[in-house]
Amino acid sequence: QVQLVESGGGLVPPGGSLRLSCAASRTTDNFYSMGWYRQAPGKQRELVAEITASFTNYVDSVKGRFDISRDNAKNTVFLQMDSLKPEDTAVYYCNAEQLLPRIVYWGQGTQVTVSS
Repeated sequence: QVQLVESGGGLVPPGGSLRLSCAASRTTDNFYSMGWYRQAPGKQRELVAEITASFTNYVDSVKGRFDISRDNAKNTVFLQMDSLKPEDTAVYYCNAEQLLPRIVYWGQGTQVTVSS
């Protein structure tokens, strides 16, 4: 079993920045992808960004503002969020996908609130 622990959420004014971190309890070398999802009140959970060994992918609404990175030596994935908007307010969840066998792991979530 793998635990994913997020940190870095909080309250920030519009235009501000936050950096989310997700630390895995074991090596991330076997994970095909790691990523961040978010869920706002009354909405479905959506993919924000994902990273594999060969590509990164972002939802259109965060392109140019968010940056995902991965440090395998520290078993950690990061999400740098700049130029934050009120519509970015949500609970952000870390995600890791292992292929063989296929298992998807989730963190407990961290709240991000963008408000003046």
